[in-house]
Amino acid sequence: MNYHLILASNSPRRQELLKGLDWPFEVRVKAGIDETYPDDLPAEEVPLYLSKLKAKAYCAELQPEELLITADTIVVVGNRILGKPRNAADAKTMLALLSGRTHQVVTGVSLTTQHKQVAFKVVTDVTFKALSQTEINYYVDTYKPLDKAGAYGVQEWIGYIGVTALNGSYYNVMGLPVQRVYEELQHF
Repeated sequence: MNYHLILASNSPRRQELLKGLDWPFEVRVKAGIDETYPDDLPAEEVPLYLSKLKAKAYCAELQPEELLITADTIVVVGNRILGKPRNAADAKTMLALLSGRTHQVVTGVSLTTQHKQVAFKVVTDVTFKALSQTEINYYVDTYKPLDKAGAYGVQEWIGYIGVTALNGSYYNVMGLPVQRVYEELQHF
């Protein structure tokens, strides 16, 4: 790796996944980045748009040897975007909406240096069994998934008991499609 990697994310899951590539990196996070997107943007394009928007906030301070990784993950069910829940009630509503259905987890990633940007998205289909209200309540009350898109972590209890099928990258569902990140960094 010819660059000093910078991960612009507070997410412990993204940090854990990037560590798994065995490349050293630094975490650098800016507060207050505006994450609004155009209303007419197709749902699957939102995370890519937001990953580029996040990267733009860092561009002025990037050094020549630095490569910035920004990412955004959403859950899409039907045409509805599920981001992070506002509270426990919102989380329970989201899980009820996902119950017994297939949804998409979309992560947009931008790899940015002073002179180049490569951006891509990865989509994974996830199917949940029909979840009981007791299961939903237990998960939300015990695991407090308020920092997760769609109100769930596939690597937690709800994933163990609820996910019946997954088509695509498991790590994408966790928040960072590391296999694709690795491939793109190899070609950067």
